[in-house]
Amino acid sequence: MKSHAAGRRVSVVRVQVGALRQVVPDALAFCWTLLRDFEDLAEAELELDLVVAEVSCRACGAGSQIASRFSVACPQCGSADVDVVHGHEFLVTSIEIGDLPAVRSTEGVQNG
Repeated sequence: MKSHAAGRRVSVVRVQVGALRQVVPDALAFCWTLLRDFEDLAEAELELDLVVAEVSCRACGAGSQIASRFSVACPQCGSADVDVVHGHEFLVTSIEIGDLPAVRSTEGVQNG
């Protein structure tokens, strides 16, 4: 983040986290407080956008949100033959630097 800020103050970092990522939001927020102090980003806030898991069923064709992180079976027909459409995200979506508008990032980690 500091390299993107080019010496300017980072005020907010926004991150998308998918429900299937096995990230505990409170634990990530705590780790952020440690990182920002270590990296001299003391004023930087972390904003999490939690992404609901969604599957597309190959058996019945339904697109559905799923509530369980432990089973990605289709809620409509029960088939496990599904494609995960959303829920694996772990991506920095924007960084606010000082009083400047947010800088959008296309970099990040997203495994499907």
